[in-house]
Amino acid sequence: MLSENHPPATDPEHFSSRRPKGIVVLGSTGSIGTQTLDVIRALPDRFRVVGLAAGTRLDLLREQIAEFKPRMVWASDPVAAAAIAGDAAVVPMDRMVQEPDVDHIMVGTTGRAGLGSTLAALRLGKEVAICNKEVVIMAGDLLTATARKHNAPLLPVDSEPSAIWQCIQGEAQPVSKLIITASGGPFKEWPIDDIAAVTPAQALKHPTWVMGQKITIDSSTLMNKGFEVIESHWLFGVPYDQIDVVVHPQSVIHSMVEFADGSVKAQMGPPDMRLPIQYAMLYPERVASPVIPRFNPIAYPELTFKAMDPQRYPCFTTAVEAGRKGQTYPAVLSAADEEAVHLFLAGRIGFNDIASVVAGVLDRHEPIADPTLEAVLEVDAWAREQVGSLVRT
Repeated sequence: MLSENHPPATDPEHFSSRRPKGIVVLGSTGSIGTQTLDVIRALPDRFRVVGLAAGTRLDLLREQIAEFKPRMVWASDPVAAAAIAGDAAVVPMDRMVQEPDVDHIMVGTTGRAGLGSTLAALRLGKEVAICNKEVVIMAGDLLTATARKHNAPLLPVDSEPSAIWQCIQGEAQPVSKLIITASGGPFKEWPIDDIAAVTPAQALKHPTWVMGQKITIDSSTLMNKGFEVIESHWLFGVPYDQIDVVVHPQSVIHSMVEFADGSVKAQMGPPDMRLPIQYAMLYPERVASPVIPRFNPIAYPELTFKAMDPQRYPCFTTAVEAGRKGQTYPAVLSAADEEAVHLFLAGRIGFNDIASVVAGVLDRHEPIADPTLEAVLEVDAWAREQVGSLVRT
């Protein structure tokens, strides 16, 4: 547990520097990475891009290098990265984040990518903004313990944990409940019997958010909400029994926090990730930016809520159960889900098979207590192999 209520990111002394922050963006060509660069582009006097790391979208990475002129770059193909790096050095992510002129790391990767780099940065007490929820799912205990040990700010960026973080600012007493909101995804009104026939193209049409493919599929199964329950448990030290999820189709209230006296705080705004990104990058300041849309309540004449139907979202139940079990079950959950989503997008399994494949791998798992980073990575690799075995059989 990080503290009574707060992630280790509440000390303004961490954020007192007047010089532009040196920023490394991990996953710079993805949805979070490109929106992070939108924030930097709008506030050029506040940030300086030191490093960019991407996967395979080299054309976009080339454009980012030309615009922001980082001194370090990385891509999944280092040889290809060298060909477009220009004057920048090709530096692996875990080394990039440790450079002395790096103040802030935006972890916008997906899956296991970024775990080692996140830990390396935290060990040096650096400011880490975490949007890759899978990193927290895989190794929540290890990450938060490392952040505490080195007094490193671990800053939530995902919209729901960011909303919780904003709501608990200034509160000295423990919360009584976290209420995480979920859009319900594109199939919340479909007959349950029809969901098995969902295609990748249908699942990628999220009703309120524009995101990368993996997180969009997780949002349609509500696996992402199970992940957010686990994530919030680790980031805020709140027991699972005090974390609820409700369906809120408008995606305007990003999460709520209930306190002992019954008061409830909610963080609201249009469904745009640039606000939580900027909040983490500039904490504790709030700064006007031309790229962040303003909330107009007249545009949302009705905000509705309803209970989540567990029969409609088996991935959610599986995820929360894995979180409660702890040990290495969440690492298996994350890896198995990533592989299952890839198989669904490739047309090799059906939509409902995502839940059954993940549950099948979890059933095979022999957990490891207090896992090291090495153990987490070994379990991750094992789970991916098991997905392949289940699908082949």
